[in-house]
Amino acid sequence: MSAVSKSRDPDRLVLFTDAVVAIAITLLVLPLVDLVPEVKDHGGDAVSVITKHRQEIFTFLLSFVVIANFWLGHHRIFEHVRVYTAGIMRLNLLWLLTIVVLPFTTEIVGAFDSDRFVAGVYIGTILVLSICQSALALLVHGHKELETPDNPVSRRELTGSLVLTGFTLVAFLLGSLVPGINFYAMLLLLLPTPVMRVWRLRHPEQPRTGIGAQS
Repeated sequence: MSAVSKSRDPDRLVLFTDAVVAIAITLLVLPLVDLVPEVKDHGGDAVSVITKHRQEIFTFLLSFVVIANFWLGHHRIFEHVRVYTAGIMRLNLLWLLTIVVLPFTTEIVGAFDSDRFVAGVYIGTILVLSICQSALALLVHGHKELETPDNPVSRRELTGSLVLTGFTLVAFLLGSLVPGINFYAMLLLLLPTPVMRVWRLRHPEQPRTGIGAQS
């Protein structure tokens, strides 16, 4: 773990991250914007922009949801951070790299027929993103110099992040290696939520005591 500098307020890192995420989400819609004059030049009407490009629209919506969900997860992690290390900064930059690559892989999905390679590229990007987010949670969890004393990363949050990464890994392996599955493997990413609900029932959060305990 890198040495902790108490002058490293995480607000600047968070603001930079938010700006990059906003740009990445904006880039997702640009190929759809370009479709409108293209369809018009080929004699199409407004309806055909939608009906003949459903795959592109679906992948845009899917990638928007993916980026939004990971941004929300990133936001929750940094709610617990009071200072950051060089290691966290580098890991956060890798997280951002996968975010800005996602519009590129989304364009690949929209432009080419689904196969194992296309599915592997897309799901693999999400896998790297999920690994980075879990690694951020692991770095902060239990590190008293990094965590806000009265708001540490809970075991529930850490477990949820690791469960999502685990299901994403399985989805990547199935989508990229098993013929015929392709993007159907992404249905596995619906499972972490019910799995964590069951986990929470079996492992209720223990109330904190002492300084910072909530009433």
